[in-house]
Amino acid sequence: MKTLIATSLLALLTAAPALANKAFVSNERSNTITVVDTDTWEVLQEFDGGNRPRGITLSPDGSKLYVCASDDSLIRVFDTETYRELDSLPSGPDPELFILEPSGKRLYIANEDDNLVTVTDTEKHTILAEIPVGVEPEGMGMSPDAKWVVNTSETTNMAHFISTEDYKIKHNVLVDQRPRYAQFTDDGSRLFVSSEIGGTVSVMDIAPDGTPTLVHKIGFEVPGVLPEWLQPVGVKVTRDGSRIFVALGPANRVAVIDGATLEVLDYIIVGQRVWQLAFTPDQKYLLTTNGNSNDITIIDVAREKAIKSVQVGQQPWGVVVTPN
Repeated sequence: MKTLIATSLLALLTAAPALANKAFVSNERSNTITVVDTDTWEVLQEFDGGNRPRGITLSPDGSKLYVCASDDSLIRVFDTETYRELDSLPSGPDPELFILEPSGKRLYIANEDDNLVTVTDTEKHTILAEIPVGVEPEGMGMSPDAKWVVNTSETTNMAHFISTEDYKIKHNVLVDQRPRYAQFTDDGSRLFVSSEIGGTVSVMDIAPDGTPTLVHKIGFEVPGVLPEWLQPVGVKVTRDGSRIFVALGPANRVAVIDGATLEVLDYIIVGQRVWQLAFTPDQKYLLTTNGNSNDITIIDVAREKAIKSVQVGQQPWGVVVTPN
């Protein structure tokens, strides 16, 4: 009898479908968050995200959604199942992008108007530090070991390397005009910084002690597309480092770059004014936010091909996908 019950339970568990992941998209003009099922690519819900939601991320367990409500000067926190607002966190003025450390305890927030990076304790709801950086900070990246936070300042044209131990800037690296995003490889050995107006992605090798060295700049060229439209913004790297994907803004394309040679292999046509990128947890798909066509594009990563678009709110900005 016990064997029969155990066998029946195993059959039920085996037959149970895997839970679908959800993509959350911040829409800065409609002030909403759109929820998309990543199995069916259907819109599940759209809810109020505060005033001008932009940067968006998840708690490590995927239960909480953090949103930069830029015009509220707050981080709004939502339940990812009920979509109910749970709380708000102090952020400093005009939060645009942020990065959450792996423990989920500290948020590092770019405050564009005040030239600061604000460090917020997510549990105590207090500001731990305000770090002066360059003019118009935006991009926020974190090394895999969480020892370094990299902030990019749009007007100073620098990547600032901040120690998470003492909140001090240890290194500054000059990059091209208007840097927007900073992305480490999964092994922490390399950093990519996109420069929107400069039209390049700066490549830095990172020493074991965190010292950065600028080693290369990736440029872009698309027949029939004006050079000034090739504006690198969001960057994502596959776990194995074999591919780098770069959103090219008003060029309406995502560049595919060989991670070993740093050569541009292809350009994938997506929606209008492609902005930010996010992988699904298995990295089977890459999602893009397209601000002027009010949709997201789903890219099949293995095929390096766009397969679908989904309408969301007005001027989608950020995107994040719940973990498995």
